[in-house]
Amino acid sequence: MFMSEYNHTIDAKGRLIIPSKFRETLGDEFVISKGMDGCLYVYANEDWNAFEQKLTSLPLTNKPARQFARFFLAGAASVEVDKQGRILVPGNLREFAKLDKDVVLVGVGSRIEIWSKDQYDNISDDVDMEGITQAMEELGLTI
Repeated sequence: MFMSEYNHTIDAKGRLIIPSKFRETLGDEFVISKGMDGCLYVYANEDWNAFEQKLTSLPLTNKPARQFARFFLAGAASVEVDKQGRILVPGNLREFAKLDKDVVLVGVGSRIEIWSKDQYDNISDDVDMEGITQAMEELGLTI
């Protein structure tokens, strides 16, 4: 399970250091894809394969299902960690997530999210925990 938050920078060539705590679980090769809310998702290969099977099992006759699968699969890329603990984030994914210098890597259970620091700060400022707590209770999650 991934958790915690790390601030890093992405260099001009698109290289990003993956924190060692995350690399322990991810290994030397894993998948990065477009994510919801303007971030990128990072999955260990095993978790990506399970997610990919769910996506490819969606009915082709359902337009939202096709769009959902296309969103995640078309932009996905397998990446490898170099000797310095960095990955090369593909240009199309850097552009999608507006990654230019300061980034935040966030562990969110089965995946990691990579955010532009500015964008992450904006969504963090807009969190309504009271409203979220109520919505989670409606889904059966209580603390």
